[in-house]
Amino acid sequence: MSYKIVVDSCGELPEKLKEDGHFQTVSLELFVDDYHVTDDEHFNQKEFLRKVKESPNCPKSACPSPEAFQEAYDCEADHVYAVTLSAQLSGSYNSAELGKNLYLEEKGEKKIHVFDSKSASIGETLIAMKIQEYEEAGCSFEEVVAKVDAYIAEQNTYFVLETLETLRKNGRLSNIKAFVASALNIKPVMGSTSEGSICQLSQARGMGKALDKMITTLLSRVKNPEQKILAISHCNCPERAQTILEKVKSLGKFKDVFVIDTAGISSMYANDGGVIMAV
Repeated sequence: MSYKIVVDSCGELPEKLKEDGHFQTVSLELFVDDYHVTDDEHFNQKEFLRKVKESPNCPKSACPSPEAFQEAYDCEADHVYAVTLSAQLSGSYNSAELGKNLYLEEKGEKKIHVFDSKSASIGETLIAMKIQEYEEAGCSFEEVVAKVDAYIAEQNTYFVLETLETLRKNGRLSNIKAFVASALNIKPVMGSTSEGSICQLSQARGMGKALDKMITTLLSRVKNPEQKILAISHCNCPERAQTILEKVKSLGKFKDVFVIDTAGISSMYANDGGVIMAV
């Protein structure tokens, strides 16, 4: 059976997947004051980060419309899957579901399933790759859905931010806590909950120690790493990501590891210097 995998633009696709005809990205929209940009192949990360840094206001985003998802589902593929940002963090999942309902009402029956990633960024990427793995293995539509749901349930996403400014601006962190953390150079190690929201796992003084804690936490929690792919995403800090890659390879044996730069919406939250890991 033919298949298609639709991913909202928070999921960064490596070049090989962008060139693979089975994948399509549906874009979010980003806003910083009067500045507006679509999170697509034309996204200019450096310009966007500069706008965010200069603005006293919180950057905002808008999820893809139901019609955008509906259009993506309108294809020749027998099986269509969508992967979205965590429903706890964005309206993208609900929009994808509404797009599915619109398609079915207008076009009739088609096997379409929307996955709530309960993650973001490369967490979505790994889920999309897992869908392809099972499709290429000859699994039925129902088997793919069940197996990918099981994968999502055990997936973990972690991140460390250079700056807490965006979290402060959007109200996720009080001004006092942000100031104290900044003054003491405290970097929180964050992660995703099983429901798909954000939690603080630990903290350390200085980026280097925080990154080491993130790596240690990930390695202590992952089961059968030799069977899994580890993804690392960074916001404008390739050297930092490369250092993490080398440490991970020296400490753990994964099936594969890859590094990618953050897309627009991930850049908004990771901010300049942020690093995300998912497995």
